[in-house]
Order: sequence, then C-alpha cells, then structure tokens
Amino acid sequence: MSNAKELIASGKAVIGIEFGSTRIKAVLVDEACKPLASGAHDWENRLVDGVWTYSLEQIWSGLQDCYSKLAADVKAQYDVTLTEVAAIGISGMMHGYLPFDQSGELLVPFRTWRNTITGEAAAELTKVFGFNIPQRWSIAHLYQAILNEEEHVKDIDYFTTLAGYIHWKLTGEKVLGVGEASGMFPIDSKTREYNARMIAQFNSLDRVAKYGWELQDILPKVLLAGDAAGTLTEEGAKLLDVSGNLKAGIPFCPPEGDAGTGMSATNSVAVRTGNVSAGTSVFAMVVLEEELKAVHEELDLVTTPVGDTVAMVHCNNCTSDLNKWIGLFKEFSDLFGCNIDINDIYGTLYKNAMTGAKDCDGIVAFNTLSGEPVIGTNEGRPMVFHKPDAKVNLANFMRAHLYASLATLKVGCDILFKEEHVKVDTIYGHGGLFKTEGVGQNILAAAMNAPVALMSTAGEGGPWGMAILASYMVHKAQGEEFADFLTNRVFAGEQSKVAQPDPEDVKGFDAYIANYVKAVKVQQAAIEALPL
Repeated sequence: MSNAKELIASGKAVIGIEFGSTRIKAVLVDEACKPLASGAHDWENRLVDGVWTYSLEQIWSGLQDCYSKLAADVKAQYDVTLTEVAAIGISGMMHGYLPFDQSGELLVPFRTWRNTITGEAAAELTKVFGFNIPQRWSIAHLYQAILNEEEHVKDIDYFTTLAGYIHWKLTGEKVLGVGEASGMFPIDSKTREYNARMIAQFNSLDRVAKYGWELQDILPKVLLAGDAAGTLTEEGAKLLDVSGNLKAGIPFCPPEGDAGTGMSATNSVAVRTGNVSAGTSVFAMVVLEEELKAVHEELDLVTTPVGDTVAMVHCNNCTSDLNKWIGLFKEFSDLFGCNIDINDIYGTLYKNAMTGAKDCDGIVAFNTLSGEPVIGTNEGRPMVFHKPDAKVNLANFMRAHLYASLATLKVGCDILFKEEHVKVDTIYGHGGLFKTEGVGQNILAAAMNAPVALMSTAGEGGPWGMAILASYMVHKAQGEEFADFLTNRVFAGEQSKVAQPDPEDVKGFDAYIANYVKAVKVQQAAIEALPL
C-alpha cells in the first residue's frame, strides 16, 4: 500500500480509459501494469431518427463522472489527490462516424458501429477495392452519406472515431492508433499506413471527385503502439477533471479501439493467437500467418496495435437479449417473494444450461436487437421458436440462448477455420459471457473447435488493455517489441484456465447452427412483417 501510494503521489502511475457500449471505465495501473484503482460510468446508446447514437453531452459528462470516480477511489484507498500520471490512453468502440467542419463543429450526430444503414456503400466499396468493407466502418458511413447526397459532406474538414475525437479534444492531436485506424479505412500491412492504392481509387470515384477535399486530408494520422501521441492541454485537463486538480502536460499514447485493447489485455498480438470479446457485442480476432485466399463479407481485415494483419469476425449482438431473459426470471422470482440475487440467477441458469441437450433439441433463438450483417439482416427481431416435438425445458431453453449469443460469431469463424483453414493455437476469452465458470468458455470452445483460455486478468478488460498500451509507450526498452513487452513484463507468470473443445459439444453446436442458418429466412420475414 505504501509503495502504491508513493508511486501515485510521484506521478508514475498510468491511466487507461475505455468507452464501451454500456460503460465508460478508467483504470489506474502501476509500472508493472497491476491495477491500483478504477472508476466507471454507465451509459446507453439511443435510437434517434433511425440512427444509434450517443450525444456529445453523454460523452463528456460520462467521461467526467468516470474520471471523478477514479480520482475518488484513489483518494479513498491511498489518501492521495490525483494530480499527475506518467501517461494516459483513450480507447473506444471501433468504427462509426464523427465528421467535423473547419471550426470543429460536429456536422451530424455520432453514428455508432451498431448502425446497419450503409449496405449500399459497403457493397460498392468492397467491389471497387477488392477488399471487404463492413457496414460499420467509417469509410462506409462517409460514402453512404455521399450516396445519400447529404448536405454536410461538402463541409467535412476532418472525420474520426469516438476514441479519436476524445483524444483530439484532450490533446489537440488528430491521430489514431493503427488498429483503430484499420476500422476507418484499410491499412497496408507493409507500410503500416492507409492503403495508398485504395485512397486513390476512392478519390477518383465520380461521386467523390466533386468535393473540395481529398480523403487523405480528412483522415487522422496513423501511429503505432509505443509512439508518442501528444500531451494533455490546459483545455483538455479542464474537460477531463472538473475538479481542476489534474495538471496539463501529461503524455498520451495513440488512441486505440476496443479490438486493440482486447488483444493487449489477453496477450494475443502474436501470429496464431486470437481472442474473443463477448459482451454487448461479440467479436473474434485471429492474427494471421498469411493473407486470406478470398474476400469474405463475414471477415474483416484489421490490424494489431503494431499493424500486423488480423482477421476479425464482428457481430453486433451478444448478451443484451440474454440479459433481458435473465431479467424476466428475476422478475418472476421477485413476484413470488424469493428475492434471489441476480448474479445467482445468472450462475444457476447458466450452469443448468450445460445439462441440456447438446443441440438444444430443436429450440432456436435469435438474440438480434439490431441488424447482423454476418447473416445479412439490417434490423433485428429477437425471437425464440422450436419444433413441435422439442423438449422445452429450462436447460434447453437457456442453452439455446447461450448458443444464440455466439451463433453469428460461429457462422463467421466457420468460414475462417473451415474454408480458409486458418490455424490458431489458443483463443483467449474475455468479457461478461465468461463470468460463470465452465459455461461461456466451454460453449466458445465448442463454437470455434479450438482451446479457449481464460486468464485471471480477463475481467480487467479493455481499459486495462489501454493502460498497458500507455505503459508500453512510457516503459518499453530500446527496440522492445510490443509482443515481447506483453509476454516478458505484463503476463510473466500469468496462469490461465484452458478448456479443450468437447467433441460432443462441437457436434451439438454444429447441429444447432444448421437449424439457425436455415431459420435466418424466418428472421428476415419477421423484420418485414413487423416494421419498426
């Protein structure tokens, strides 16, 4: 405790902050990246005029509340007023669209990753580039705005992501880490920059050429892990810490996306490693040995925080609908005066699900609160149905919903592993789905037919991963690669629990997915029959 107090008081600790889908969280770590204190703020996106968004007021009030709670935690634990740290890093949900004019004014409300309104643009750019451009990528949002002839496009001076926006306002620097940048526009893995050929192709498109800007001039500058990315300005210090205690001049590392922080937090930046983040959304990242043989709409090519190519399967929906069902069971228990803690409900129902039929005995669930491009839907309609002769018991019902949380991920990963024959030694899991021991981990192992490891640090999540990236900028040795920094310093001696795929579980999940894929047309019919 005294060592930690001294470290914080001397300004040697590091802060990582991540804007997740439902929570903004800040973590303070020591020189070995061990967490010392934290703060959090809950928030929620809103569907406004058909667009999933967060307001600027939500962003800044959320950040300020989160930071103030971190500072309060430091004061409560160590009796130190937080005034200075060695570095800060900002992370956020990847992708999305935040365009600004020359005076720095936001031209349209923030369009988040969750939107599936750019199908025409994504398809056209994929064809032009010969490279998959997902709907949620920033370039797809920009080009869709061009196709829609939106008035604001002519006034764009700069566009960026959520992490890039916050970093810019705190430091004055218009930059992004390469992993985050790879969700705005394709990266050339050789140059670690935006793909020059594709930039030229985009600029030469007839609909683009009429504007007074060129793409390379309105994108953030690309930086790699370990690079310096500016310092906290006086204005930024006031924005971050409303108490006025935090000093300006603190170094910032490049802002990264939640994919990059997930890789950092699970030591999965080396070739043949991968990780799965399972919370509000779910995505899998596998670092590739070689390029894929074909273009697949289900697979995104992004990068690690140092620019190595990663195949990513990103799905918009994971645990949100499952949480609603758990809430229903909580309401049922309260109605009968049982007052069961909701965490006990989660644990008991999850564990009981593992006693259910491996294929859920004909029960199929869709957890789609929003659209899911992996299965070709632009909107979501949560639903559960079953064959007439299905055994509808609680175990089968819950197992079907747990499978549904990973179903679209499995659809994408089956292409990666069964068609592209990508090899992976271990998948590292992190996120809320894995909190109940022996459930989410085993189901993921069955879905991917690969070993799944959970580290003791897995619960630390994205903000901790961002703190690691900030610490790397400060503490890396001369010439030390990021992968070596992780293995030798951050994760040295780290123990993990590994679940091998059970062949019967694999067979059962495959059978469930066969039904699920055939039933996508039912999901599409529900979208058409029940318009929003």
